[in-house]
Amino acid sequence: MSRHPVKVRSLFISDVHLGTRGCHAERLIDFLRHHDAETVFLVGDIVDGWCLRSSWYWPTAHNAVVRELIELAQRGRRLIYIPGNHDEFLRDYAGAAFGGVEVVERAIHRGLDGRDYLIVHGDHFDLVVRHARWLALIGDVGYRAALASNVWLNRIRRQLGFGYWSFSSWAKLRVKNAVNHIGRFEEVLSSEARRRNVQGVICGHIHHAAMHDEFGVRYINTGDWVESCTGVVERYDGQFEIVRWTDPQPASSAAGFAPLAEAVA
Repeated sequence: MSRHPVKVRSLFISDVHLGTRGCHAERLIDFLRHHDAETVFLVGDIVDGWCLRSSWYWPTAHNAVVRELIELAQRGRRLIYIPGNHDEFLRDYAGAAFGGVEVVERAIHRGLDGRDYLIVHGDHFDLVVRHARWLALIGDVGYRAALASNVWLNRIRRQLGFGYWSFSSWAKLRVKNAVNHIGRFEEVLSSEARRRNVQGVICGHIHHAAMHDEFGVRYINTGDWVESCTGVVERYDGQFEIVRWTDPQPASSAAGFAPLAEAVA
């Protein structure tokens, strides 16, 4: 833990994809150490079982993420794990707890802003994942290739003195079908929140951090830790913020991060 971590009520993290070369494990550890949260929600795809089945990759930094999370639980923080499609093997253990980490299918979180939030990964509402799994698997291979391009591209950028930039994220937001898919996903998740009589939804899955009220409820997507390196913070004043963590932060500037999106009142 950093010397002066920011005390927050809750953290929401998804799509870490431990077990892939695109995972920014060191940045996630840095993010966790700069925030002291009562509850940490792991909103799916923390471990990439799809990738690990085809090719084993598990460096020391990925072990360090697991240790960091277990240590948080040992220090009395509550950890709630909501599996996604890439770590769907954990859905068989819903209702169990491992090392202080609770595994659940979905959760309802009462925010300090007075809203009840449905927390799900979101893959159940993705038509490609639900009805064309073979297409999702093919798409995953192409996506990993795009992430690989991020690695060598950012090595060059660092040598030139530039900060982190995601080619795969940039490309995704310029393909019309991808943009339409994001909009449809947000609308469907918002409809599910209304159906369950809650005022908001917090999810992951599509690797696109966002926070808005466009569909009549508060929609929050945590983003990911392979492209945007974003997490969601719930502060003690009731505000939720999306925080981008693309560069390591010194311990003395734990409160000096910049929100990716403005907090929505």
